[in-house]
Amino acid sequence: MLDVELDPERERVAAAARRLAEERLVVGPSGNVSLRAGDYALVTPTGAPLGTLQGADIAVVELDGRALPGSPAPTSEIDLHLGAMIRFGAGAVVHTHSPAATALACVVDEVPVVHYSMLSLGGAVPVAPYHTFGTPELAEAVLDTLEGRRAALMASHGAVVFAGDLEEAVELALLLEWACDLYCRALGVGSPRILGDAEQQAVIAAVLERGYGAR
Repeated sequence: MLDVELDPERERVAAAARRLAEERLVVGPSGNVSLRAGDYALVTPTGAPLGTLQGADIAVVELDGRALPGSPAPTSEIDLHLGAMIRFGAGAVVHTHSPAATALACVVDEVPVVHYSMLSLGGAVPVAPYHTFGTPELAEAVLDTLEGRRAALMASHGAVVFAGDLEEAVELALLLEWACDLYCRALGVGSPRILGDAEQQAVIAAVLERGYGAR
């Protein structure tokens, strides 16, 4: 039994993991979710199917990566989650193996801005170089790629997003998969139009002018 009271937060992480499974962004134990709670990070455990997780299954670690006594073992991608929290002030991180995003991560170096909603992800989505899963090298490469962005693909691996809170991170993961699927479909028809800097700035100005609740 843990010596800290974080049951509501652990259940939020489990619920987010189950939703990702329901939305088909993860299959089985692929992917992981985290939420920062003060001096702790709550993360999905290693090797467990995300679609069946309950609050008691969620690992609790200190920000230096040490699991609390009585906690399940955290995901092998713990360095990526903690790195985003420390380096970018992320409140939550979502890593998926969603189909369209992972397919593009096997082919392209960047997903360009083909739809204005991608500005919520920080614009064009870069692809981090390949490294073996669960290694410090992978975490560092992905964090470097995330500079100035809220989303990145991981070459021949998957996708990652971070946000200030867990619900927003899940929504960004869904948006990223939608954008990647859109780009895949557009490539199958012809040469997709890319929104340039001026067009992107016009969208940002319109959002600010209309108060559309963009973050």
